[in-house]
Amino acid sequence: MDASWLYVESKDTPMHVAGLMIFELPKGAPLSYFQDLFKDSREHQQFYAPWNRKLRSSRLKNLRHEWVEEKDVDLDYHVRLSALPWPGGERELGILIARLHSRPLNFRRPPWECHVIQGLEHNRFALYIKMHHALIDGVSGMRLLARMLAKTPEDHELPAFWSVPPEKRAPTASLTSAADAVGGLVAGLRQKFSSVPELARATRELLRAARSKTDPMGVPFKAPKSMLNGRITGQRRFATQLYSIERVKKLAKAADCSLNDVVLALCGAALRRFLEEAGELPAQPLTAGIPVSVRPADDQEQGNAISFIISTLGTDIVDPVERLQAIRASTQRAKAHLQSLPKSALESYTMLLMGPYILQLLSGLGGRTRPVFNVTVSNVPGPQQPLYLRGAKLVANYPVSLVTHGQAINITCHGYADTLSFGFVACRDTLPHMQRIAVYTGEALEELETAVYGAAKPRRG
Repeated sequence: MDASWLYVESKDTPMHVAGLMIFELPKGAPLSYFQDLFKDSREHQQFYAPWNRKLRSSRLKNLRHEWVEEKDVDLDYHVRLSALPWPGGERELGILIARLHSRPLNFRRPPWECHVIQGLEHNRFALYIKMHHALIDGVSGMRLLARMLAKTPEDHELPAFWSVPPEKRAPTASLTSAADAVGGLVAGLRQKFSSVPELARATRELLRAARSKTDPMGVPFKAPKSMLNGRITGQRRFATQLYSIERVKKLAKAADCSLNDVVLALCGAALRRFLEEAGELPAQPLTAGIPVSVRPADDQEQGNAISFIISTLGTDIVDPVERLQAIRASTQRAKAHLQSLPKSALESYTMLLMGPYILQLLSGLGGRTRPVFNVTVSNVPGPQQPLYLRGAKLVANYPVSLVTHGQAINITCHGYADTLSFGFVACRDTLPHMQRIAVYTGEALEELETAVYGAAKPRRG
C-alpha cells in the first residue's frame, strides 16, 4: 500500500503526515536557547533511514518507484525557523500549521521538513515535523521522533532525530508499483481465497453484515453520503484539543467500554452537532474507518503494518450514553471479527476491507461516489513518561494527518504521558469552520461525564 500514497499525491491531496510537538522552555533558559538548539542540530551530519531516503525519480505517476540514499542532505532546506505573531496563542499556531500542512513536499529531496516555531505564549515553543506517508507511517513516525527526546531534563546529549540509527534494518529500497498496488488488490485476494478458508469465511460474514439491519458490524459502503465526503482542495484547517488521559480512562471504566470507544463517542457527538447546525445531518449514522496496528510491540520497522475496522459513530442517536453503547457494540463486533483471523490472513483481509477505499483514490472516484466510510479516526499510542529536548519538557504531542477526496476531515489522537492530544485536519474550503468540531468534542466529554456519572459530579479540566 506504500506506493499508493505516492500515486494519489496531487496539489489538492498532498499525502504527508506530521507531528506537532509543544515544549515548555526550561526555567532560566538563556536568550541563546534557540541559537544553541540550531547550532547543536547542525553538528549532527550523520543521516539514517528514512531521513536520507528520496525517490530515484520525482515523477510520481511512474508505475514503479524506488527509494535511493541521498548523499548530501541539506539541513538549511529541511530545518527551518518560524515565529508566531503576537499574542502567540493557539489560534496563531493553528493558522501557521494549517499553512505549512497545505504545502506539498519536494520529491527531489528526501520528503520531510522540520519547522522550529518560536513565540508561543506561556514560555513555549513548537516543532512541526512532516514526512510523506509513503516514507513512514504515523505509528513508526511517532516512535522515531520520541527516540530523539530524553527521559530526564538533565540529558542534553541525544542526537537530532535524523541522526538516530534504526534499531533494526532499514526498510527495503523498492516499493510496490502503482500498477501492482491495484493488481495486488485483485490478484492477492484471488490467490489467497482458496488457500485460506478463514478469509473466505470472513468475507461471507462481511456480506451477511452488509445485508443485515441488526448486525452492529460496520462494513464498506454502508456509510451515508454527507458534506464530509465530496471532492477537496489543497488548503487545510487545523485544530487541537488536549485532555487528561486519566479522565478519559476513568470515564471508559465507568461506562464499561474502551478508551477508544469514548474517543469515537466524542467524535460522533461533535460531528452530529456540527452537521445538525449546518442542516446537513444524515438520517443514517456516520461511520468511521479505524486503523488498527498489527505490528508486534518489539518490531521497529518503518513500513506500514496496519489493518482496519469500521464502526458506527452513532450520529443518529441523541442520547450520549445510548450513542456510546452503540459504538461499543460496533467496535466489539468488528474486533472479534478481526481477531478470528490468523495472522497469515490479516494482510489479505486488509486488502479486502481497504481495497474499495484504495481503488476509489487510485481511480479518481473518491468524493464522486458513496463513501466507503465517512471519516478516519485514529488513536496512536505514545510514550507514557515525560520527555525532554535540551531541558525543555514536551507538554503536548499532536498528530497532524492527511485528508483525501471523499474524506474531507481526519481526526487523530495521540497518547503521551498523562495527556490525550487530538489533532483535527480538514479541507478549508469544505469545512471552513472545522474548529467548532474540535471545541464540540470537549463539550461532548462534559456531556458524557454528566450522563454517566450523574449531574451531581463536578466537571474537571
